[in-house]
Amino acid sequence: MFIPPRTSSLLIALSLIASGTAAFAENTFTGRWALTIPGGGAGWLGIEDKGGELSGSILWGGGSVVPVQGVKLEGDKLVVTRISKTKNAKTNKEEQTTETITATAKGDELALSTVKVKADGKESSKAEFTGHRIPPVPATPDLSKVKYSDPIQLFNGKDLTGWRLIKPDSDNGWSVVDGVMQNRVEKGKHFGNIRTDKEFEDFNLKLEVRTQEGSNSGVYLRGIYEIQIAESFGKPLDPHNMGALYSRITPSVNAEKPIGEWQTLDITLVDRHVNVVLNGKTIIDNQPVLGCTGGALTSEETKPGPIYLQGDHTNIDYRNMVLKPVVK
Repeated sequence: MFIPPRTSSLLIALSLIASGTAAFAENTFTGRWALTIPGGGAGWLGIEDKGGELSGSILWGGGSVVPVQGVKLEGDKLVVTRISKTKNAKTNKEEQTTETITATAKGDELALSTVKVKADGKESSKAEFTGHRIPPVPATPDLSKVKYSDPIQLFNGKDLTGWRLIKPDSDNGWSVVDGVMQNRVEKGKHFGNIRTDKEFEDFNLKLEVRTQEGSNSGVYLRGIYEIQIAESFGKPLDPHNMGALYSRITPSVNAEKPIGEWQTLDITLVDRHVNVVLNGKTIIDNQPVLGCTGGALTSEETKPGPIYLQGDHTNIDYRNMVLKPVVK
């Protein structure tokens, strides 16, 4: 079929524009981004290009990694849309809020802004924040070749020496009873999470944990990645159950014990890969970690950090916590 030269030139130009836009999206915004959200909390943004269609997921401080409702390019900006629905306490009607996050990239850095708009058109929660590209995950380590230095007793079985509340003004539910580090909470109070004074890079961590009724706790590796501690015996596999990397990696098998029984965890973190053995069964097999989890102290994955235990939800018991740092 004959195509007039002028038409042919136009088609070529349009093709170049389209391919340029796709390349811009691929090279500029696709990938994983560590966010410092308004207020200073840790967040995460993942952008994928699936056959020319952009999609995304986000972590905003606490909670889970969740999909966003829209991702598009507007010139040199990335626009991410989140939609939430809540019930109005006065009218008992469902109300929708649309949040628009706009990002501009400069190399591996992001400058972002956010604004929320309710159904009546009123704007709120305007803020600016930042992000930076997360480096690629290293190759899968050979754990059989990893060397460790001398073990460190994180808990002496007598008192809370070496531990402190992350927020000193929180109610403290942590104490030591009969060699057990236990957390006990009360309704109407905001109880605190506890962390080690020392900070670590890569390591193997062994500990014992005993759930109580409805227990919901967590062991944070370097203060960034939460291994979930929950009373989930008999429940289907889920990324929010015992031993999961919270909302990111689902255990491959159920290995929980019933409520009130001591359970063992053997956790190895090396080169941003995590291996979890629960009660003698490998439930996460040396899998890559793609970003921080909800409640992280920071989204910066290349820095050392503490072990921290979540105590702001429910009662939980820990004992026999031993960490062996990796020798680099």
